[in-house]
Amino acid sequence: MSLEEQIKQLRIEIDYHLYRYHTLDSPVISDAEYDALYRRLVELESEHPELITPDSPTQRAGAAPSDVFVKVNHPVPILSLMNAFNADDLRAWRMRIDRLLPEGTKLDYVVEPKFDGLTVVLTYRNGVFTLGATRGDGTVGEDVTPNLRTVRTLPQRIPVDPQSKIPPPDYLVVRGEAYMPLDKFEELNASRAEAGEAIYMNPRNTAAGSLRQLDPSKTAERPLRMYCYDVILADGTEIPTTQWERLAYLKSLGFPVSPDNQYCANLDEVIAAFGRWGAHRNQINYEVDGVVVKINDRELADSLGFVGKDPRGAIALKFPAQEKTTRLLDVQVNVGRTGVLAPNAILEPVEIGGVTVRNATLHNYDEIERKDIRIGDRVIVRRAGDVIPYIVGPIVDVRDGTERPIERPTRCPFCDEPVVQFPGEVAIYCENAACPEQLIRRVEYYVSRGAMDITSFGAQTAALLFQHGLIHDVADIYTLRRDDLLQLEGFKDKKVDNLLAGIEASKNQPPERLLTALGIRFVGSVVAALLIQSFGSIDALSAASVDDLQQIEGIGPQIAASVVAWFANKQNHQLIEKLRAAGLNLSTPVAVESQGARSLSGLIFVITGTLPTMSRDAATAFIEGHGGKVTGSVSKKTDYLVAGEAAGSKLVKANDLGVAVIDEAALRDMVAVG
Repeated sequence: MSLEEQIKQLRIEIDYHLYRYHTLDSPVISDAEYDALYRRLVELESEHPELITPDSPTQRAGAAPSDVFVKVNHPVPILSLMNAFNADDLRAWRMRIDRLLPEGTKLDYVVEPKFDGLTVVLTYRNGVFTLGATRGDGTVGEDVTPNLRTVRTLPQRIPVDPQSKIPPPDYLVVRGEAYMPLDKFEELNASRAEAGEAIYMNPRNTAAGSLRQLDPSKTAERPLRMYCYDVILADGTEIPTTQWERLAYLKSLGFPVSPDNQYCANLDEVIAAFGRWGAHRNQINYEVDGVVVKINDRELADSLGFVGKDPRGAIALKFPAQEKTTRLLDVQVNVGRTGVLAPNAILEPVEIGGVTVRNATLHNYDEIERKDIRIGDRVIVRRAGDVIPYIVGPIVDVRDGTERPIERPTRCPFCDEPVVQFPGEVAIYCENAACPEQLIRRVEYYVSRGAMDITSFGAQTAALLFQHGLIHDVADIYTLRRDDLLQLEGFKDKKVDNLLAGIEASKNQPPERLLTALGIRFVGSVVAALLIQSFGSIDALSAASVDDLQQIEGIGPQIAASVVAWFANKQNHQLIEKLRAAGLNLSTPVAVESQGARSLSGLIFVITGTLPTMSRDAATAFIEGHGGKVTGSVSKKTDYLVAGEAAGSKLVKANDLGVAVIDEAALRDMVAVG
């Protein structure tokens, strides 16, 4: 491969990983692997500056924002920092700075945690929060103002203290980081696991996904927090000229500022602070992947200018990845609901970052062959803050000849049918629609919170029902009988009653939820809502052609072909008929109202506590499906508070304001057919 081709390939890989990280919030490699790719590109471009192009990742900061949100132009570029990885790198940074300063210039520094969250840009006018945006590509971000307003640590007005004598600037732009505390993340996953829902992968992606919800009420349900650490612009007042004093200024206005920031009088103190951070990084309640070292004198730091897109006056000093070596004992193949065969490494148990790791992802078989990973290898396993560890690669030098290649599967391990690999894809598929493992995964997805949201129904329940022959597809869920369920191990009266109540409640889900739950390839919740909005019903959608579908803005040929192919399948047609017979809603709520059901149009609801059979998402969908509106807080404009167990402060406020309080049964009665 020529030098030009190497650089081109690196740019393609880096752009892809930037897109996965910033736009999809779903990275497929660790930060350390990304850093290695980026460093290699920087090295090659430094050696051959004639090959640098304007579209190179080294010439921009981040990735493009999502098209779903309104674009926001930042008042100044919101830049990233160059990276250092050890004390030698840090000293080299200081030596480069010294060449630009008068001889003997002394510098002091501020060391701040490098948060592993989502960067946000906050705008205040005359002390009032008016705009909140994601960083995006550093120049253009996404307007997430309504979502940011739900973050309790973000001040709506400054100064927060009404007794403060500090006048707010006429115009203030602040940079911060939205994150999810680790203890809150664990609580969130524990509650999801208890409800049989899929757990989230890591706090960073969960925080990013929460802040980029289309519905701010969904964001309000997530335990997001924020720290602020920089003043981007300020008009109408004098702000401090040192970083340490600016942090104090932000705190005095009421912004959340990390208590872990440190002042360092010289570089030796910075290096010592970095060592202390590395020693206790796993004892703090938020994720960090290093520290940020800033020259304390902001005017001097700004005067140093930039190297490419990186300001010279600060640097990110990153922690080494958390990794260990262990033995790869075997490879287990998992099959997902779409039929993708995923290789999973079975490891000799090893402790990484306080967690015992027994399994790790191998991504796909192309990756296994590229890295030449073999069963019996001594392998490097990296966690690096990720919940799911992955195998970096084998230690080839310690092989003794007993290692065995990992064979690509030719048949599905669960149904023994031949597998296929489509041109241009790395994934291997089992195409047998009757594959038992796929069926279990489809049911697991069907009942999940993002689909039909059936409480008390998880993966173990799905597997058990298949094992005993009680279900053969998702529609059979609605034929389950109480007596049959009571015969299953661990199923007592209350558990069975809750399960059946959740199944019955799911019949009220709107058709876009059902369409999502069917698991059609490329059709998630956003596409499903778009399709139902355009066609009005699943029946009308099933009769649509590829050309019909492509008339809808946002529906391309790949999605259109997938939808048409799914509805052309005879088994899928039979599944729809079984769901119809079970009483599920295949049409928009207008059809329900036309049968005599009363509408909630014009009424405002707040939901609090734990309802008997409906999750908060299900109750929200039920209300909105009948024309009502759901908000996150009780006010004089609230018509009804729907209260369950452990209702809390919202119930108290509703009583104080005289807002009507109802339970789930009363809510259902309000729309009952007359």
